Amino acid sequence: MSCAFSLLESCHLPCSRYLSTTFRFSRGFYQMQRPIKHKTLCLCRNMQTFACELVKASYVPTPQTKPKDQSLAKVETIGAFQKLPMVMPSVDIFQSALRKAKRVLPTKGIANVAKRERNRGAKQLDALMKELAVPLRGYIENFPKRIYLHPYERSLIELTFGAGNYEEVLKKVDALRKKVVSVGKEHASLCAKSLSKKEAEERLTEGLEKLQEIFKCEGQAIDDLLYIAKTLRAMPVVDLEMPTLCLVGAPNVGKSSLVRLLSTGKPEVCNYPFTTRGILMGHITLDYQHFQVTDTPGLLKRCDEDRNNLEKLTLAVLSHLPTAILYVHDLSGQCGMSPSDQFMIYKEISERFGNHLWLDVISKCDLLKESPVVFITEDREVDHLELANYRKIGPEGALRVSVKNEDGIDKLKKKVHELLMSQMERIKSKRIQDNIKVLR
Repeated sequence: MSCAFSLLESCHLPCSRYLSTTFRFSRGFYQMQRPIKHKTLCLCRNMQTFACELVKASYVPTPQTKPKDQSLAKVETIGAFQKLPMVMPSVDIFQSALRKAKRVLPTKGIANVAKRERNRGAKQLDALMKELAVPLRGYIENFPKRIYLHPYERSLIELTFGAGNYEEVLKKVDALRKKVVSVGKEHASLCAKSLSKKEAEERLTEGLEKLQEIFKCEGQAIDDLLYIAKTLRAMPVVDLEMPTLCLVGAPNVGKSSLVRLLSTGKPEVCNYPFTTRGILMGHITLDYQHFQVTDTPGLLKRCDEDRNNLEKLTLAVLSHLPTAILYVHDLSGQCGMSPSDQFMIYKEISERFGNHLWLDVISKCDLLKESPVVFITEDREVDHLELANYRKIGPEGALRVSVKNEDGIDKLKKKVHELLMSQMERIKSKRIQDNIKVLR
């Protein structure tokens, strides 16, 4: 700093000088003074700062750590499906590109008819190629790669479209783009080398037909991408910072009816299994606080390898989202699944996701009888005390409700509110822990 100041002090700024200028007007001479400003040059030395630590009354430079590359740290958040680009049908893309290409005029000033025609043909083919390739490139760049998505969204893609189909469609779109660019450049070059007006027109027509044929044969990949975009964009958005209640249970036990009663969600309610064919989302507002409610497809008694995609969607929600679980039981026999099978599913899910906050509910209590329901396929003499108690009263501490008579609904809403408040505290605690890890 002293060096920089001494250098500035040694450079004295010149004082303002005035140059006399004479102007002649109609009534005499007038003398005016005009200031002339001199530009000054400021010189300074580049300065670099470094940190030092005090060791035994002497300063020792400490090595500075380079900042981590932010691009390598991918933050997994939910909401990528709502940012997907709008995909046009393949027919619309080609027709729009063709209209724009045909409006392209030859370069002005070309007097020779043949040269002007081949210039027009080459420019139109080049314009058509670009109008087709640019939107395809935009689709490839703006559709996210699966490895950068949240695990829940990855599971949705795989379970909805099948393993690898999402990436396969994107590869086909990229291959179509490369082919359009290659063919477009080739025919534009041939048109530019035409020797006559007629040959240039033939080359132009041939190039247009070739590009149209390519889009007609391989444009199905764009339509498949359009279907993927529509399907993913229609998926319900889950806010990871908002407490979520997930209703789980066997098919047709009354989960959708409870969702309609507790939240703004309006799932289909029918008397047959797997009425819910996807993840349905509703919202609850209690004491000016907002919560989420998720209705999931029912689970059957079988191993994970034999489960269908609807059941896997339920497991994906429980595995990848911070949810509280409201497990619904039906001991009336109306759901079509025996209480013993429901007990086996319940034990598996409770052991697998025991770290979630939990609330058990027995639905259709207005249909329960004094004696427990036993299906003809069940073993009445089985020596299992826990299963016998489950058939009679369900899990310990379970709430009994009836949507039809609204029995126990007020108590259920109170318990749900308490459960979601506990879930909110858990989310806040996890957020604080994550912030502490980042600071470290």
